[in-house]
Amino acid sequence: MNKIKAVDKIVFNVISKAVIGFISLVCLIPFIMVISGSISEESEILRNGYSLLPRGFSLDAYQFIVQNPRSILNAYGVTIFVTFTAIVMALFLISMTAYVLYRKDFKYRNTFSFIFYFTTIFNGGLLPTYIMMVSYLHLKDNILALILPNLINVFFLLVMRSFISGTVPESIIESAKIDGANDFYIYWKIILPLIKVGLITIGLFEAVGYWNNWVNAMLYINDKRLYPLQYVLYQLLQSTQAYAQSMADTGGSGVQLPSETFKLSMTIVTTGPIILAYPFLQRYFVQGVTIGAVKG
Repeated sequence: MNKIKAVDKIVFNVISKAVIGFISLVCLIPFIMVISGSISEESEILRNGYSLLPRGFSLDAYQFIVQNPRSILNAYGVTIFVTFTAIVMALFLISMTAYVLYRKDFKYRNTFSFIFYFTTIFNGGLLPTYIMMVSYLHLKDNILALILPNLINVFFLLVMRSFISGTVPESIIESAKIDGANDFYIYWKIILPLIKVGLITIGLFEAVGYWNNWVNAMLYINDKRLYPLQYVLYQLLQSTQAYAQSMADTGGSGVQLPSETFKLSMTIVTTGPIILAYPFLQRYFVQGVTIGAVKG
C-alpha cells in the first residue's frame, strides 16, 4: 500500500512539474519575442513580423533611446527617487492605518473602513484631483506631484488590514499593553516585524505601479528635469510616430526611425530593473500572497 502511495506521489510530482514548466514556458515566450524583436532590424519586423529569434541584428532602437544619455540618466534618477520615497511613505501610512482599523477597541473603525471602501466605488475623478493638486496644494512642477496622487491604495490598505488580522494575535497586543507599551511602540516594535512579509509584497506592487507611472508627469510636470523615465520614453515614442506620420503624409523618404523595435526596446529598458529585483523578493512575495489567505 505504501509503495502504491509512493508511486502515486512520484507520478503526481512529475505531471505537476511538467504542467508548471509548460505554463512557465508559455508565459516566457512573449518576453523572449520582445527581446528578440528589440535587437532585430526594423525592416525585417515590418516585412516578416515578430519571431522568437532575431531577424538580422540591429541596436538602432537602443541607440535611439540613449541618443541623449544625460536625459535618460536623469529620468532614471527621478524614477528611482520617486519609487523609493513613495514605497517608504506608502508602506508606513498603509500599515499604520491598517493597524488602527484592525484594532477592535477603536470606536469608529467600521465607519472609517466604510469611508475608505466607498472611495473604491466612487471618486471625484480627474478634474477635481487636478484642481486640488495645482490650485490648492500648488504642486505644479513639484516632484511631490509624482508621489502624492497614488500614495495610498485603498485595496492594499484593506488587504493589509486582513493580513494583520490573520497574522497578529490579539493576545500579543494585550500583553504589550499590560507591560505599559503605548500604541505607537506596539505598532513600531511588534506589529511591523510580524507583518514584514506583507509589507514586502505590497511594496513590490507599489514599486511596479510607481515605476510604470507616467500620467502624473504628463498632468503636473513641465520641467524636463523632473520627467520620470516612463514619460521620457513616452515622448520619444510620440516623436517617432509623429515623424513617421509626417513622412507618410508628405511622401518623403527621410531617415527611417525605429518605430516597432523602439516599442520593444522601451519595454526592456523599463521592465529590466523590476525583473532584476523580483528574484530577491520572490520568497517574501509568495508568502505574502498565501499567508493569511485562510483564517483559522
